[in-house]
Formats: sequence, structure tokens, C-alpha cells
Amino acid sequence: MFSFRSNFFSNLLSGGYGSALKLDLPPVESIDIEETPEKRARTLKHLIKANHINHSIIYHHLEFHNHSPHILGTAYFLGANVDQLLEIYEKESKELEPWEDAPSEIARHDWRDFLGKREYQRAWVDFFEDQLVQFGYDWRELLDDFLYSGKQPLINNLIAGLAHPLIHLGFALELASPTVAIESLALVAAFYNDQHVYLDDPSYTKPSSWSSQNPFDVIQKVHNDSRLDSFFEKPGEDNYSALTEDKEKEAVLLEYWNSWTITDPKSQFEAAQRAAVALLVGSPEKGQKFDFFLVHILTSSHAVRVIAPLIRPTYHVPLLRQWWLFLLTAYIAQLRPAVNRAKISDVDLAGRDWKWVADRAVNSEWAKDAHFVKGNMVKSLVYVNPADHHLTLACRSIQEAAKTWGDEDQYFLKAAVKFSSEFNGWGGFSALSEDEAEATASNIGFAARHRG
Repeated sequence: MFSFRSNFFSNLLSGGYGSALKLDLPPVESIDIEETPEKRARTLKHLIKANHINHSIIYHHLEFHNHSPHILGTAYFLGANVDQLLEIYEKESKELEPWEDAPSEIARHDWRDFLGKREYQRAWVDFFEDQLVQFGYDWRELLDDFLYSGKQPLINNLIAGLAHPLIHLGFALELASPTVAIESLALVAAFYNDQHVYLDDPSYTKPSSWSSQNPFDVIQKVHNDSRLDSFFEKPGEDNYSALTEDKEKEAVLLEYWNSWTITDPKSQFEAAQRAAVALLVGSPEKGQKFDFFLVHILTSSHAVRVIAPLIRPTYHVPLLRQWWLFLLTAYIAQLRPAVNRAKISDVDLAGRDWKWVADRAVNSEWAKDAHFVKGNMVKSLVYVNPADHHLTLACRSIQEAAKTWGDEDQYFLKAAVKFSSEFNGWGGFSALSEDEAEATASNIGFAARHRG
């Protein structure tokens, strides 16, 4: 493996954008699967391309996302061998759907007219593949042109679709994969929604009546705000669009969005990642399941960690604020559960380490369950069931945060130990009972019914 930073992105970092506040972090350890001759990397490349050719990126009535690159990439980084990668792909493929033709094609002169139209997913992929030819197959130039272009750049709407375009782009950069890069552009185009306006229009950024540089202080204030008690009766994905479509709800959301003032992006992002861990691991009461939607806050934070060092510095703070908007949206939509960080700090490791987390995944009662993991690995967790790779992604996100910030207080390790030892399925769904939600997740992969 090696630290991936292309000359193209290096040039961007020194290209006249130095006046902006920067999230000053080195690139994460990455792999170029297009160039690495090692057999595991070649296998990963071929499987990602096979998925791209054979399976649509959105399925089940255009509600769910194809996560094959996520689970395959995560398994690769955690040490999965060739046979395990093949098994993951085979099992994942059983849940996916073949491509269907789009109503029409998309062209360069009218592509913005089709933003937000999921039924054009095939046309979006075809369009960006055609554009790749125009850029001489330089996929980084393709990203540069479409992510940053115009007064409403696509980069300001990566949190659409439950932040999956953001996560997908992170994997594209970690794997140096033009295939995944094209899919990430297609996803943000297909799920494009009105949230971009908050980043595009500076009038939405204005002083709040109360502010803090500490993200957890803002989260606690949101939790205690009685105005929000009447917003929703049940948690779940159906609440997301209401937060922006209802003016009263939107006003409160934006009030807290503007309450987090960013003056030191690096230290504040560290605090934000610690808060993301706390939201997932420190919120369930005893016997309660971890929240399926809050886990996306954590996994998308890792995507921010990957992407930020490789984009224009002028977008560092906007990317952080965009992710912060997603955090607040998900937290409020999930009824603002109380978050107790002591549930993490009080964990007694009793000799348990990152290797123990992997062993727990392999040997626990969940190892053979559709909601946990299989595999025979020493170093890491590997999912072979498509329904629940979020647990693997979450554990890797926590471990990568520990690598980024250090873990002297063992906060991240304690969180991973608690999470993997207490995991008993996902909760946080609204339309279905928990049992039905589990059955659904087991049958069709994880839910992403989020249009806004």
C-alpha cells in the first residue's frame, strides 16, 4: 500500500486557494487497484468492474444503493483474501438488480436538467463514461470538472441519498478507481436534492443566537431543545425530507447548522469524529439496538477524512459543514437520543484490543447470523453478507479515526470493543417493526430510502 496523492490534486492544493481555512491532514493510506499487480488488488478491480457492468447502482424501486464497492473495498483494506472477495461479490450480487434502460440519453448541453431523476441512472453512468473519453480517460480531471463546475457545483450535494455519494467518492479515491468515481458522480446526480442550496447560497450562512466550536455542545443543545419534541413521532428515513420542506423545521435545523463555528478545522474535525462515534455507540440504552441511520454519520465522516486532503482547500470548510448538516439531519430525524460518552470511556478493555474485535466478529453468536460477519481472518472484520456490512464499515471508520488522531485515551478502541461486543442487530427504523426491518435488511441489503 502507499499514500495516494496524484500530481493533479497536489497542484490543486497549491493553486491559489491558500487563503481558505484548511483541514490540514495527510492523505490516507490508499491503493491504486488499476496499477497494483498483486492478485488481491487485481481481483478487487475485476469484481468492481463486474459489479459496474452487471448491476444497477440503485435498485428496489430506485430506493436502495448498490454497496458492492464499499463492502469489497473495506474487506480488501482489512485483509480479505481472494476467495473471500469472490464470496462477498457472489453473495452481494444475489441482492442486486440488472440495469434497465433510461427514458432517454443525457448530453453535455442539458445534463443539469436531469439532476435528481433516479430513473436516469443508466443514462447518468453512460454520460459520465462518455465524458471520461473527452478527458482522455483522466478520471481525476472528470471529477474536477463536474464536482466544481457552475454556481451549483455537485460537490455541495454529496450528502444527498443518505450521504452515499460522499461515501462512494471516498472509496473512489481510496482505491484510485475510475469505475467507482463514475458511479459516485452518477449517484450524486441521481439523488441530487435541494440541500445544495445551503452551501451554494451564502445567505443561509449567518450568525446564530448561540454558537460553539465544540460539536458535542451543539449536539447536547439539540437534544435538550423542547421545540423539537413535536417534530416527529417515530424515527426513520421518512423524517429527512420534512426537515427541509417544512419552514418551521428548516429554521431550527439551520439555526443549529450555523451554531457550529469552524475556526480550527483540524481540531474541530477530530472532535466531530469523536462525537460521531459517541452518537452511534453512546446512545443506545441497555438492550437497545444500535441505530442504523446514525451509523451513516460515522462512515460518512471517514469519507470526509479521505476526500478533504485531495480537494480544493476552498471546499474544506464547506465539506465539513455539509457533513455537519447531514449529522444534524440524521440526529434530529432519529428523535435526538441522549448521548452518554461515559458509556465509552467506562469500558473495561480487560486486555481486549483490535485483534479481539476481529475475533469477536468471527467467533460470536453473530458470526453465522445474517446480521453479522463470517470469515477466518486474524487482522480484521470481513462481511460476506450484504445486509450488514455497516458494522464492518463502522469498525473500520473507528479504527481509521484512531490512526488519524491517535488513541492515547483508548476512546476509539473502547468504542469498537463496546460496539462489536454488544451489537445485536440494527434499530432506528420507523415504517416497519424492528423484526420486520431486520428481515427486510437481511433480504435486500441495507436501507437507504432517503430522497433528501
